[in-house]
Amino acid sequence: MNFKFYKTGLMSLAFFLLLFSQQAVKGQFAKTHWATDGYQYYRVQGTQIVELDTRDSAKKTVVVTTEMITPPGQQALSIANFFISDDGSKVLIFTNTKRVWRYNTRGDYWVYDLTAKTLKQLGKDRPASSLMFAKLSPDGTKAGYVSEHNVFVEDLATGAEKQLTFDGTKKLINGTFDWVYEEEFDCRDGFRWSPDSRAIAFWQIDANKIKNYFMLNTTDSIYPFVVPVEYPVAGEDPSSCKLGVVDVSTAKITWMDIPGDAVQHYIPRMEWANNSNQLILQQLNRAQNDSRLFLANVSNGTTALIHDEQATAWIDAGDGRDPIGWNWVNKGKDFIWMSEKDGWRHMYKIDRDGKETLITKGDYDVIGLTLIDDAGGYIYFMASPGNATQEYLYRVKINGGKTEKVTPADEPGTHSYEISPNGKIGLHTFSNIYTPYQNEVVSLPDHKHISGQTIKLNTAAKVKPEFFKVKTVDGVEMDGWMVKPTNFDSTKKYPIVFYVYSEPAGATVTDRYGASRNGEYVGSMADDGYIYVSLDNRGTPAPKGAAWRKAIYKNIGLVNIQDQAMGAKEILKWPFVDTSRVAVWGWSGGGSCTLNLMFQHPEIYKTGISVAAVGWELSYDNIYQERYMGVPIDDASREVFIKGSPVTYAKNLRGNLLYVHGTGDDNVHYRNAELLINELVKYNRQFQLMSFPNRTHGIFEGPGTSTFLRTLYTNYLKTHCPPGPR
Repeated sequence: MNFKFYKTGLMSLAFFLLLFSQQAVKGQFAKTHWATDGYQYYRVQGTQIVELDTRDSAKKTVVVTTEMITPPGQQALSIANFFISDDGSKVLIFTNTKRVWRYNTRGDYWVYDLTAKTLKQLGKDRPASSLMFAKLSPDGTKAGYVSEHNVFVEDLATGAEKQLTFDGTKKLINGTFDWVYEEEFDCRDGFRWSPDSRAIAFWQIDANKIKNYFMLNTTDSIYPFVVPVEYPVAGEDPSSCKLGVVDVSTAKITWMDIPGDAVQHYIPRMEWANNSNQLILQQLNRAQNDSRLFLANVSNGTTALIHDEQATAWIDAGDGRDPIGWNWVNKGKDFIWMSEKDGWRHMYKIDRDGKETLITKGDYDVIGLTLIDDAGGYIYFMASPGNATQEYLYRVKINGGKTEKVTPADEPGTHSYEISPNGKIGLHTFSNIYTPYQNEVVSLPDHKHISGQTIKLNTAAKVKPEFFKVKTVDGVEMDGWMVKPTNFDSTKKYPIVFYVYSEPAGATVTDRYGASRNGEYVGSMADDGYIYVSLDNRGTPAPKGAAWRKAIYKNIGLVNIQDQAMGAKEILKWPFVDTSRVAVWGWSGGGSCTLNLMFQHPEIYKTGISVAAVGWELSYDNIYQERYMGVPIDDASREVFIKGSPVTYAKNLRGNLLYVHGTGDDNVHYRNAELLINELVKYNRQFQLMSFPNRTHGIFEGPGTSTFLRTLYTNYLKTHCPPGPR
């Protein structure tokens, strides 16, 4: 799910909103633009760009004024994002943006020259809001961009535009990606300048053989019309993918000769190999359990395999967090790579010949890489060896050794950092489940407070959710949180509402602010007398080791459902829980989980609210579903998809079910709703349906939509799972 939506894969709306508040949208929407010295950084304030100093919170220098970015006879540009050239002389401004599936990645670009004091629009002869991913060349003399599926370059001094690819169409895509690459690999920006500014490397996606899913728009014109989306469902061949390098002077393209069938492989990552002569790329086989890294010679297109890793389940693309960039160390001799090959997610150093060295060691997971301080000899990364619901900053020497915890021990919760390029300054964000987000600037590695809020736990919080662990009859121990009713009386019994997601794209039990908030409920669940609970089952991406995460392989709809249901059974033994008032709800993957829980375990769950669910796993896209369930090539391999699908068990419905879906959902198609409806009708299983015309997976478009959905959700829950103690 997404407005992006943040995942790779299916996520709940609530979980997305939580993640979006904390994660930088990579590449085109990076959060912080650092100055070269690593102490100053740039931010947009209104219609100005200012430079702030981390060492002096009162110091502010206006770099770009409103007047500078006001074209003659027009209003000042509204800055959606900006980029500053390496030499600091030019500012690239992204404005007038338009949405492409999840993000506003299409728009207009202008360049302000701080030396010449001129403002020029890029691609001024191209259609309005058609430019994507514009980037200044490293030497600052040119800009590259994508428009209508072709790659262009423009000379900044003369304004001369040069088209570099000519075959782009809606189905043959240069410099960006098709729907499924964007949705499941987080791939959007599909071209890279060479370090010497003489060439551009780019992806070309050929989706001509991908069948269209036709969504029907019945409200925006007198006659209905179809909205086609190239969408390869599980079992259908992926789009073909190849890499080209185009000389910006001659427009000559050299295609990389990458071994294997271009249709049966994915290329989720590619970058220049820290020089202008080679590319480095990751190739995943279709089943996504064989990851191969190649170096490619850009002059003749030849490639050399330098690393090959195979697994019994799936292998994540890249480092799992950032699809942009490649993490080089030792002056470009080695790079950092993530692997779970020893059962934990660790960092390895790999040289250009493929020789690897384990950097982090021990029974814990590296959650994400934060900064490589090559000059200082350290890598900063996030981990939480002692508590899978939290995140802390650690560091380790590039050559390996003992890890050091950088985050103070007296701040339990979830931390995130944007670290300056010199490794000396950290923009630190902290929250826990009862403490709202706080921001400060700290020095590193000593983590001394410089400016901003002083981190302080909200120990007086009115609502203070409790974390707990529950062990099932299967011996599975799960983390959970619980929000008890206001004025809780342990001698009385309360209704309980379970919030679920349960799939590999996201965890719900995290010690961060907002994790326990139900954004769909009007009012306060605690004040109204509900117990609100969530559990993270096996298969969720908690930092508990590869065995925990990969237990769901070929078992979505089975292992996660068993864990959730058995965990609920243990919770229902608590004396203050009313077993006659048990509800469950979720969105997207959580909606699927809700359906499966209602159908597979009707003895537990009496009321369910499912939003935008995958009812039939063979109807979802191939990259996500095949990654976790295998490639359905015959009846036997298709059977695991069928066994995990809610439609298979719909005849077992006994409780109260509210099902919600948008008819314009390009992610989880409305077909899922209709397959489910048919099965429920077939067996006379009564339920309530709410279809939102032309709304997408987030169900937020149109006046009144969010308010209507929240009201519907709340009223249904109160009617069928009445609040309050008994």
